[in-house]
Amino acid sequence: MNILIKSAKVYNSNNKDIHLKTKDILIKDGIITKIADAITPEKETKVISKKNLCISIGWLDTSVSFGEPGFEERETIANGLKTAAKGGFTDIILNTNTNPIPYTSSTIAFIKDKAKEQITNLHPLGALTVNSETVDLAELYDMKNAGAVGFSDYKKPTSNSNLLKIALQYAQNFNALIYSFPMDTKIAGKGIVNEGAVSTGLGLKGIPALAEELQIARDLFILEYTGGKLHIPTVSTAGAVKLIAEAKKKGLDVSCSVAIHNLLYTDEKLEDFDTVYKVLPPLRTKKDVTALVKGVKNGTIDFVTTDHAPLDIEQKKVEFDNAAYGTTGLESSFGILNSIFDTETAVEILSKGRERYGLQTPEIKEGNTACFTLFDNDTLHYVTKQTSTSTAKNCMFFEEKLKGQVFGIINNTKLDIL
Repeated sequence: MNILIKSAKVYNSNNKDIHLKTKDILIKDGIITKIADAITPEKETKVISKKNLCISIGWLDTSVSFGEPGFEERETIANGLKTAAKGGFTDIILNTNTNPIPYTSSTIAFIKDKAKEQITNLHPLGALTVNSETVDLAELYDMKNAGAVGFSDYKKPTSNSNLLKIALQYAQNFNALIYSFPMDTKIAGKGIVNEGAVSTGLGLKGIPALAEELQIARDLFILEYTGGKLHIPTVSTAGAVKLIAEAKKKGLDVSCSVAIHNLLYTDEKLEDFDTVYKVLPPLRTKKDVTALVKGVKNGTIDFVTTDHAPLDIEQKKVEFDNAAYGTTGLESSFGILNSIFDTETAVEILSKGRERYGLQTPEIKEGNTACFTLFDNDTLHYVTKQTSTSTAKNCMFFEEKLKGQVFGIINNTKLDIL
């Protein structure tokens, strides 16, 4: 297929010759063959021409859950990747909350096989421990050889300090990335929301910021002792940002992410007991939101993720105490980030991070494979239950005014565009 992208504003800070300039881009059989101010289309060429068309390298989300295998009613891999494409993502990192939990090379191979021939690339995480029970290390080396890009027990803290120490030491033999979810379960107790004035007023048990910060402090001490590569997913407190900033100044190989909803909302959203706002880590305070946004801007926080977690209505339409944690967000992420930050920063956030997972970063360059996200950076846009592609409808961003809209993606010699 030949594709000609007409008059697109290019967002590519690594190439100053085309960054923020309007260009035509010709793609033949998935390869970028020409970039110029104006290109005349040849016969049998699909021309993409839209008002306020912008383009960047394809976007990456580092924390995505679907359902398959085991929970296909929540989201299949095929439909989940279709949803990711609609959100502008050419690559996603898949979490380990499936059934069976992927703690063997055969399960990793199964997941990768299910994602073949899709327009969006799926890169699976493997479980850090057998069945994610946080007791015995899983087959890390074999899973990496099968295609796992890191190791995580999804939303489960590694309470055994020695286990994390051994994992970091062992993983250095094959340059693997180890996750540690930041929550001390003893401090968190039976808390389900942020501990503070809102939780007290609502009569809900709280998770103090201390639970996150104590775990992170412990993990960073272990990392300093062992060496290795540590990733702390979805931090949510001002104290966590400070701890990680100090660790990076020491030269420790640590990265972290924040969920997009923790950059936008505070725990005041809980006042109506709407379970769509029940997430883990919980929505925190304005002080935390301010620190997290600053952490993204100054580079302390490496990634912003949707932490996309599709759930059945039976898991959300229940009493707040009994509801499951999680929200979807793949289709809303650009509009939210583009509202919090300027477009250039939002695109940079969405585009970076592949190197941490050993993945190749695409380039907008003649002779390279086309891996693009196409979008409008200004039009006001809404995602609703009716327009959402995701099977699950537990999205806290429905009806939220979003600045900018994704037109689609080009990847793997395929085109998916509005």
